[in-house]
Amino acid sequence: MQQNVARGATPRFVVWLILLSVLAVVFFSVTPLAILDWLGKTLPVFGTVFLGIFIEATPFLLLGTLTSGLVEVYLDKNKIGSLLGRSSVSAAVMGAFLGLIFPVCECGVVPLTRRLFQKGMPLSAGVAFLLAAPVINPIVIISTVAAFGWGRMVLLRLALSLVIAITVGMVFSTEKDASNVLRPMLLAHEHKHDDDLMPKSKLRRALLISADEFFEMGRYLVVGALLAAALQAFIPQSALLAVGNGPALSVIVMLALAILLSICSTVDAFVALGFANSFSFGSVLSFLVFGPMVDIKSVLMYLQVFKRRPVAYLVLLPFLFSLFFGVVINYWYP
Repeated sequence: MQQNVARGATPRFVVWLILLSVLAVVFFSVTPLAILDWLGKTLPVFGTVFLGIFIEATPFLLLGTLTSGLVEVYLDKNKIGSLLGRSSVSAAVMGAFLGLIFPVCECGVVPLTRRLFQKGMPLSAGVAFLLAAPVINPIVIISTVAAFGWGRMVLLRLALSLVIAITVGMVFSTEKDASNVLRPMLLAHEHKHDDDLMPKSKLRRALLISADEFFEMGRYLVVGALLAAALQAFIPQSALLAVGNGPALSVIVMLALAILLSICSTVDAFVALGFANSFSFGSVLSFLVFGPMVDIKSVLMYLQVFKRRPVAYLVLLPFLFSLFFGVVINYWYP
């Protein structure tokens, strides 16, 4: 009986042995060479893209955190409400236009918005500022004009960014309890009273707060840049560009590229200009409107200010609005 079992088990053992031998031969002869060749092509792209995003975004993150520290120390909490008005509509409108005063991109605007929330800024104004400021600021306006000239692309980018930012801000104004939207935000140096400090001490405290926020937000910038670089290096963009035909599909592809590329809003107009000849007007416009509001690194930073469900709204609502406007404009300007 035992001999029969042994005889029946031998062929199965031989089959597994042969299969493992074939897999070992394939792995050790073909796969390493293919992997090395693939890594040799993709790793330089990965490193270049990562450094490009990181070096491009770091100065603006530094500007945003420095402004945040100055706001915390020198801006009176009671002045925020009086400047923005009492109604949620006026607060959202004023918040959307604050980018003209604070020229920050999508990286620098997050720590600054968090600080303004701590200073008493209403939800509608803060969300409108968060979404609009990366476009509604002098640096981005000038770069867009330099890329496309003063025309409908510039005007529609500014107008649609304002409309989406104010509308989403109004949606958030329906939430009366800010604790349901915002995360608890405490920093190491917030227990001191700014009015009792000497001018030199105030400046020192502002710089300490800026350093705290720079290193806190900087790690999410690094993670976001790594993810964006990995997606660009390991997923061929030709796969997205090949399906970018049609008034609706082209918009979806460009919205996906806006998240994938994670380009700073100060230079994204020149990147969009490269797609202008092969993609529809509405899809390029949607890229310029949606990209500064939502990309990989900004979403990671949003999670440090808002709870998860509000972040989902901050991603989904601008996406749907950008998709709708892009498709409508494609039918008007085919």
